[in-house]
Amino acid sequence: MQHLTLSQPGVSKHLKVLRRETGLVVVRADGKRRLYALRPEPLAEVDQWLEPYRSFWAERLDALERHLEENS
Repeated sequence: MQHLTLSQPGVSKHLKVLRRETGLVVVRADGKRRLYALRPEPLAEVDQWLEPYRSFWAERLDALERHLEENS
């Protein structure tokens, strides 16, 4: 297990935001522990929203690469 630089209360605060405000994680109780899992659906929505921008920038970055190759 990798250690975080955040305190346990800090991690809990971030997980609370990810659960309540964004819906990116779900939680279930396991005795005294809380187990969190990532929900991919909200990320798929973000991915769909970003798609036109991805195409826009891919074309421009390809053009920049060609320009740099031609002028180097």
